[in-house]
Amino acid sequence: MQHEIMEVPALNHINTNSIKQKLAANGKDGFKNQRKDSEGSMESPNLEFEYGDTDSTMAELSELYSYTEDLEFNLNREYFEEDFRRHVKERKWAELKWAEQKAHVMRLLDALEVTDRHKRLRAARAVLYLAQGVFGDCSCEEEVLFWSRSNVFLLYEMGLFSALLELLSMEIENSQACSSAVRKPAISLADSTELRVLLSIMYLMVEVMRQETEEDRPEWRNARQAFKSELGCPVCNGEPFALLLFTMVTKFCSMSAPHFPMKKVLLLLWKTVLFTLGGFEELQTQKVCVRERAGLPALPEDPLQVVKVMRAASPPASAMELIEQQQRRGRRSRRPLMKQDSLDTYNERDPFKNDDTRDEDEEAEDSEVSLETEVDPLDRDIIQRRDVIIQPPPMPPPLRPPSERVSFPRGLPWAPKVRERDIEHFLEMSRNKFIGFTLGSDTETLVGLPRPIHESVKTLKQHKYVSMAEVQIKREEELQQCPMTMGEEDVEETPAEILYQGMLPNLSQYVIALLKLLLAAAPTSKAKTDSINILADVLPEEMPVTVLQSMKLGIDVNRHKEIIVKAVSALLLLLLKHFKLNHIYQFEYICQHLVFANCIPLILKFFNQNIMSYISAKNSICVLDFPHCVVHDMPELTAESLEAGDSGEFCWRNLFSCINLLRVLNKLTKWKHSRTMMLVVFKSAPILKRALKVKQAMMQLYVLKLLKIQTKYLGRQWRKSNMKTMSAIYQKVRHRLNDDWAYGNDIDARPWDFQAEECALRESIEKFNARRYECGQLADFAPVDNCLQSVLGRRVELPEDFPFSYPLWLEREVFSTPIQWEGLLTQH
Repeated sequence: MQHEIMEVPALNHINTNSIKQKLAANGKDGFKNQRKDSEGSMESPNLEFEYGDTDSTMAELSELYSYTEDLEFNLNREYFEEDFRRHVKERKWAELKWAEQKAHVMRLLDALEVTDRHKRLRAARAVLYLAQGVFGDCSCEEEVLFWSRSNVFLLYEMGLFSALLELLSMEIENSQACSSAVRKPAISLADSTELRVLLSIMYLMVEVMRQETEEDRPEWRNARQAFKSELGCPVCNGEPFALLLFTMVTKFCSMSAPHFPMKKVLLLLWKTVLFTLGGFEELQTQKVCVRERAGLPALPEDPLQVVKVMRAASPPASAMELIEQQQRRGRRSRRPLMKQDSLDTYNERDPFKNDDTRDEDEEAEDSEVSLETEVDPLDRDIIQRRDVIIQPPPMPPPLRPPSERVSFPRGLPWAPKVRERDIEHFLEMSRNKFIGFTLGSDTETLVGLPRPIHESVKTLKQHKYVSMAEVQIKREEELQQCPMTMGEEDVEETPAEILYQGMLPNLSQYVIALLKLLLAAAPTSKAKTDSINILADVLPEEMPVTVLQSMKLGIDVNRHKEIIVKAVSALLLLLLKHFKLNHIYQFEYICQHLVFANCIPLILKFFNQNIMSYISAKNSICVLDFPHCVVHDMPELTAESLEAGDSGEFCWRNLFSCINLLRVLNKLTKWKHSRTMMLVVFKSAPILKRALKVKQAMMQLYVLKLLKIQTKYLGRQWRKSNMKTMSAIYQKVRHRLNDDWAYGNDIDARPWDFQAEECALRESIEKFNARRYECGQLADFAPVDNCLQSVLGRRVELPEDFPFSYPLWLEREVFSTPIQWEGLLTQH
């Protein structure tokens, strides 16, 4: 399977010889010619960003609508009030009793089933106005949210979601609308009116009902669980609701339905998966329960809690700062720099050399601003004692109060981990060295090994960590080897399992479609004539004629792309995490499709930009955000107010998207040697290092993880000139006790066969899918009934017309055909 998403080779196209040549060049002088980082000399501030499943409720609701849809809010209100006044006189919606509200919703539900398309649209807009919170009767945004929540639960109780689902299926299969959209030279908002209204109502229902609050009534809690089960179970035409949305995505990307409002589809798909499968906290709870059932020890820590207390690090220096530092050192130095005699002997300083001289490692460290937020007081005293003649520059004021600095816990943030295979490898090397033979996978016998090896093995076993993936792989090997004795596997019908079964036949199409949308929405992508048009649901019917309108549309388009990136990145991360917890081979299957569709270079291309500008983008107009724009009076927009944008120092959705993409990239490359080599070949180190400019602890953590797995392949010169980055990796990333990531021993002698690793993994995945999901493959193992009495006595269901056709069948098939009994006897 070879899918071209970008102009870069897929994994199975990479030539081993060319990679060796590139790595050799990188080791010698390839990194000397890399582009200097010149994104600005000002150090970025610390970003007070709290990572979570979603943004605030207000932000998530406002991102559903484009700024070009602002005129439709009043249209929804007009249609609702016109119908409402025919049945209720001189009263507001909030003044009605519960029974009266239900009666009016029932009238709207009946209007949704009429054959007239225009009347159906008017009724759908009236329902949308209810889901939006009857903002015409509200005086503040909180009141809009309250009535939106109340009305959404009422709409679900009246069975509105099922009616909307039927209308959505009908609009998807509307061949006339699809064909007319394909023929149009330019598609606008008007081509997707019905779809946008239906998707907006469904999004509001999913987004509002998935959030649980303390003020919820007991019947609302029951309705939430019922709605969650309805979305996750195969009740929508025999498949989960998410599969219908995936179908819309693939039809849009195949150019057969270019009028689909893709931003709304992706947002609804993301929130549906988030609601049915669960968010990050639910994932952690599920992981604890699954490990408990498997008899594994508890997790050493909660990653989300560890990252929350982690502090951001100072970013690497820019080119201007490096020049200034060199000039200051030149003015301070009294003697020329002398090269250290031996850089490879434990970095020891020659005691006979003058203290003023510096080795090359110190030079390399000077070329990079410290990645630590502050210098330890003990280290500061050592620096002052070592250098008496040349005083160091004064320390900058601490970024945090002294009390907070003192209370911060010392030590590494993560408990180290060791795999079983690491212990086996360590013992194999030790036995070869001291005894001269090995004992295979035996990790208990330590006879003949010196005492320090005993202590090392004890330490390794103390930090041994067995993952659920290892347990699942071992169980799968047993099922493959002994299909008869192990019996049939009891597969729990979890929401993730149901979704995977539905996605399995067309998984490659879904993955390619999502990556196409991510590529089209990335800010680094160039407009092409053959690329998909993701702006169909943001462009108005009449293009802007004034400068102000053009500025507003430009902001809207950029915001539209950012929201698409946010939805796709969050959706991919959720799918990967849930499938990995459900079964490791489900996770590996979707990972292989992502890798073969060039997801790794696509994410690197996304980060190959001025990432600080992307994080701090101001592509929003606060006064036009819902529900602010429908509650407050609209001020006059000016070019200055549009350029000012949001008052925050960073854009939440863009930082959220960057972290999600980094986490996806980490999941694709973790423990995969061939994919790690792709990071090296595509020169990801300078791209990732520039991402360290963002002073946010979680984002820096995942950048450092990606740098750690490839440091051993980048050459000694890179490691020498990036010692502060290496120090940050040591401080912030979890340690694997046997991992020689900082040294890279015997890299040149290691065989690099990229195909073997991926092919072996693909074979295991195919066996897993065939065993669990293709029942026809196991027909050879089914027991055969050889008893004549039981076979003849088995009741067979015959068709209704059998008695009428039986005499004719006897005549044609039995009586008219001679049987050579003698020949039959001689054969046996």
